[in-house]
Amino acid sequence: MKSADLRALSFATADDSEEIARAELYGLLARLWMAAPDEALLTQFRVAVTEAPQPGGFLEAPWQALVTAMRATSAQAAADEYDALFGGVGKPEVFLYGSYYLAGFLNEKPLAELRSDLAALGLTRDEARGETEDHIAYGFEVMRYLIAGDDVAVCNLEQQRRFFRAHLQPWVERLADAVQAQPRAVLWREVAAFTRAFVQVETQGFDLLE
Repeated sequence: MKSADLRALSFATADDSEEIARAELYGLLARLWMAAPDEALLTQFRVAVTEAPQPGGFLEAPWQALVTAMRATSAQAAADEYDALFGGVGKPEVFLYGSYYLAGFLNEKPLAELRSDLAALGLTRDEARGETEDHIAYGFEVMRYLIAGDDVAVCNLEQQRRFFRAHLQPWVERLADAVQAQPRAVLWREVAAFTRAFVQVETQGFDLLE
């Protein structure tokens, strides 16, 4: 898992390996926010690299903390924690939807704006999934596609910048705050910390494009 450096990240000069690493991180975070890790994913983390290629990189410490937390949990414990934080009957302890953080309610104007922008990108919701498009995992999957997809008219830095700025940057750190304020958050405390750090890296990278 490649670490990016907040102090020296430049998408304009990023090579293919750095872009692949970005896409992989978005994919991993989408997976972790969509559902609890299963045994197969936990097994991967037991042999995951814990040292960043560039010692002292901005993501090094939060990545190591996430690996440690993944190695310390079990599939059942992770499932129980995920349900306690994000599931259950009625209002969850923590919402995973952008509309809640941007408008205070679910299914509000931010979701309509997101759907409009997704349609412009040629993307539609998978009807088999119960979550609306403003779920954090959906947003991360869109970013993964915009980085790694083959359609260069859509999958390019400018589209990444626009989508990130409009639909992720304004609220993801608030979600991380909400998770880290929960006493029952153990594994997802580290997921949230790594997510926050990664979003900060991405924010800095997109700032350098201007």
